[in-house]
This record gives sequence, structure tokens and C-alpha cells, in this order.
Amino acid sequence: MPFFDFIDTLPRYASIDRPQANRLNLRRRFIIGPVKPYFKNARVLDLASHDGRWCYAFAAAGAREVVGFEGRQELIDSFPDFPDEELRNKVQLHCTDIFDGLDAAIAEGERFDVVGVLGIYYHIMDHQRLLKQIRAVKPKLVIIDSEFSTRDNPIIQLVQERTDQILNAIPEYDGHEIAVKGVPSFRAMELMADSAGFDLEWNDVSDIPRGRRGGVADYYRKTNMRRATCFLRPKGDT
Repeated sequence: MPFFDFIDTLPRYASIDRPQANRLNLRRRFIIGPVKPYFKNARVLDLASHDGRWCYAFAAAGAREVVGFEGRQELIDSFPDFPDEELRNKVQLHCTDIFDGLDAAIAEGERFDVVGVLGIYYHIMDHQRLLKQIRAVKPKLVIIDSEFSTRDNPIIQLVQERTDQILNAIPEYDGHEIAVKGVPSFRAMELMADSAGFDLEWNDVSDIPRGRRGGVADYYRKTNMRRATCFLRPKGDT
């Protein structure tokens, strides 16, 4: 059975109009499949971990410990609904801003083998700061799954979004209703990774037949913005 097939039976997902299992199963193929050996006995950090679904998947991929930073406590509170207790016990979720959480981890000298940046890189403005912080925890692999502008130039496109939507940026102060996020172009992502000392590899998702792309059409858009996954490794690593 595909890994995430259980997800649509959980209370939080049962109320969502569009089933999520197929999308998450395909995204797991994009995000974990090409780099699964990195997770064997690894210590993993997941930034903006939502309800812990990717932490749970990282544990299933072989991680010995997964730490998640998530800014919304109500999402963390739903993590016990995930079915496998053995996998859940490998996961620690902390309610914190990702930048604050990374600052604290760096101050404590913490190290992580893999860092996941899934669905958050296009909801922030401090992209380069985040990459600098991530580099400080010494990962062998960084996975970024994000929306990217399809414009040819290395730009960051500014977009407004509401903070009361759980898939959007979290409020930064009391009464903060509208946040500004920066959506980098593909070329901008490449330049930022290079500046932060990482080699970047884009994942190729062309092997999914057109008729089987239900739920992940955003990875195949031709205009404006397209979702994609890239893998960052410290320069000089083999």
C-alpha cells in the first residue's frame, strides 16, 4: 500500500474536499525517493513541519530521530493521530518560529544529517539568512520543495498572503493579518544556494506519465510559478 494512503482517514484530513493521499504519495516519490539512502540512521530536521506528516515519512525512510519546528501548536496537536507508534516515537515536534528554532539549535551546537525545507521557502523573505542558518547545523543534504517563479531572471517575486490560513506564513506580531512572502525564481534559487556554499541538483519529475499527475499538477505548470524539488549538498562533498 502506498505510504500516505492512511492520511485521508485521519480526522483533520477527512474534512478536506480534495483527497490528499495521492498528492502526498507522489510528493514523497519526488522528495524522498531520489535521496533515501541519506536517511539511514540519520538525525533529521524538518522546518515548518505542519502536522508532522513529513517528519513521520522521514522516520519511515530510516531516520533514527526527526526534529520538527512548527509555528502553529494546533497542527502539532494532531500528530498523535498518525497510526504507527514506533514511527511517532522517533519524532519530536517543537512549536517555534523556524528562524528562532535554528538560532537555538546553533547555540546548542546541534547537528543534523538532513534538513527538510518543504513548502516553506516561498513563504518567507529571509531566504539567504535561512540557508546560512541551515549550513551552520552541518547537514549532508538539504531538501527544498517550493514554488518557484518561472521568470528567466534571478528574481524574488513578492506576493501577499493571509496569515490566518494554515498553509501560509505565520503572524509575526499581534494583529498581523497580511504577510509579504518572496517567491524566488529557479535561477535565484541556484544563485542563493551557490552563495551559501551548496551544490544544487534539481529533481526530474518527467517520468510521471501525464495521466498519473493528479494532485501534483503544480509541478508541471508552464507559466508564472511551478513547484519543484531541489537537493543541496555542501560544496566539496562527494
